[in-house]
Amino acid sequence: MSKICQITGKKAMIGNNVSHSKRRTKRTFDANLFTKKFYYVEEDCWISLKISAAGLRLINKVGLDRALRTAIAKGYCNSKDIKVIG
Repeated sequence: MSKICQITGKKAMIGNNVSHSKRRTKRTFDANLFTKKFYYVEEDCWISLKISAAGLRLINKVGLDRALRTAIAKGYCNSKDIKVIG
């Protein structure tokens, strides 16, 4: 799961670099991913997630537990993919 958000499922997209003379070459648009630690109150532990900026806004809006449950239900991550720190 290298370039995929564990909450929203966002991943790299394919597109074109367009020069001034309108020549097109293929490129990838990577998602805005970063690794962040969260305190998971329901399990009383710290977890580490690889999330996008949109995933972070979603966690702030609906909460960590609900965001994780919906991500697991939609198949974006498994409970095994979530790294428990302590």
